[in-house]
Amino acid sequence: MTNASPTTTPASPTPSPLHAVVASDFEAVNRTIVRQLNSRVPLVETIGQYIIESGGKRMRPLLVLLAARALGYEGDKHIQLATLIEFMHTSTLLHDDVVDDSHLRRGKKTANDAWGNAPSVLVGDFLYSRSFQMMVDVGSMRIMAILSSATCIIAEGEVLQLTNIGNPSLSEEAYFETIQGKTAMLFEAASQCGAVLADATPEQEQALKHYGRYLGLAFQLIDDLLDYQGDSDAMGKNVGDDLAEGKPTLPLIHAMERGTPEEAKLIRQAIRQGGLDQLDEVLTIVHRTGALDYTRARAEKMVEKALAELETLPPSPYRDSMADLVRMAIARQS
Repeated sequence: MTNASPTTTPASPTPSPLHAVVASDFEAVNRTIVRQLNSRVPLVETIGQYIIESGGKRMRPLLVLLAARALGYEGDKHIQLATLIEFMHTSTLLHDDVVDDSHLRRGKKTANDAWGNAPSVLVGDFLYSRSFQMMVDVGSMRIMAILSSATCIIAEGEVLQLTNIGNPSLSEEAYFETIQGKTAMLFEAASQCGAVLADATPEQEQALKHYGRYLGLAFQLIDDLLDYQGDSDAMGKNVGDDLAEGKPTLPLIHAMERGTPEEAKLIRQAIRQGGLDQLDEVLTIVHRTGALDYTRARAEKMVEKALAELETLPPSPYRDSMADLVRMAIARQS
């Protein structure tokens, strides 16, 4: 790496009490992101900075910081760990947008729309590779084992989602298997690795692993709900994008189960065809069958489970922020 590091600092999420308890740690993560984006190839830095500055909540690195601090960690390797988790997540975004042929993320052009598919995929590969370099620096074989396993499960989840596009016969069980891999797994790994770094007890490590899993599932459930209820400007993407891509998410699965045979047939046809020609009719059915309320209820159940797992941690402002983070995941509108 021969080039000087980028001079601009990635945009931080809007300050909140969740970040306040680890404010100095979070600033250190931002500085580390800038330093680790350094590459002798300018386009790597350009695209890397673009996607990282796109306004994400940085929930996964925040999980690392909060989990480690909640268990009394006083070192500095959690900064490196939080950064590499963010790089892993960012690389999946770059790859996902290419796979989905997306043109908008968080209200901005996607990297593939701005630079093309090939550069986006390759920069995603760079960020994955850089995350493993940083993993070595963290120096924990246990953490490396957790994260290397997580990357395989995440990739499997993405492939599962891809193979189920246009499949209206997807069961609720198979849906949860998919979102556990493609979304919840990195939340789970982030909180579990924070615990490992802090030398947690086996009980605490398992609790934080499950906490991250339930948080990730709740987050994805609300994401899928908002696709049929959200505000396009707030979400930074269009309502109905999942339907346009032929993705059979939980609102549609439930609507097909509760709707009339004619309604179920219409939704199956919409999933097979993709596109938005039948969006209005599908939205009517989704609302009439209570599919959004059902999806929210499932998310709220995940929140209850996540909060219960936090009882294994000693009381602290960090534990309080972890509880608030779960509540925020289902209260959000974007």
